[in-house]
Amino acid sequence: MAFELPALPYSTSALAERGMQQETLELHHGKHHQAYVTALNGFVEKNPDLQGKTLEEIVYFSYNKPDLAPVFNNAGQHWNHILFWENMSPKGGAIPAKLEQKITSDFGGVSQFKDAFKAAGISQFGSGWAWLVLGADGKLKVTKTPNGGNPLATGEGKVLLGIDVWEHSYYLDFRNRRPDYITNWLDKIANYEYAEAALAAA
Repeated sequence: MAFELPALPYSTSALAERGMQQETLELHHGKHHQAYVTALNGFVEKNPDLQGKTLEEIVYFSYNKPDLAPVFNNAGQHWNHILFWENMSPKGGAIPAKLEQKITSDFGGVSQFKDAFKAAGISQFGSGWAWLVLGADGKLKVTKTPNGGNPLATGEGKVLLGIDVWEHSYYLDFRNRRPDYITNWLDKIANYEYAEAALAAA
């Protein structure tokens, strides 16, 4: 069964008023994410060791194996983007009470969490991601990964939120101003209701 590009949970124009243009979403979802899916399916077709595995199993299987680096990059990016689309909302930016309590408990406050998240995203050199995860110790923490990496592969915890800081995520909207993109994303686009549900499920 070939992997498929998931439909966006909103229209490509739904985030425009919140700082992410329709063209950005059309290119990011329809071109970039589709390219990862197409490449991944090509690798699976040629490698019997990958056939029959779930996306998560392929991410685990290919992680830290130099000969499978292209497989990991595309599988990781497919997994990351499935989450990324869910991590955004036309009604984003508002943090529900239970999640806010947890953030305040573990970071000292919402502003401290946002500062830590922005620092992770800004300091990720080149392409990559910043994440809010629930660690094995039950505490929330912020982490980052290069390229197509993710906390699923590194075992750093259950992902609640992830932001793509590859340039194609923000260049049409913010040019080279990655800090402004991350700030806008946290304040206006991030789907904290999804994060709270993931926290409750964990």
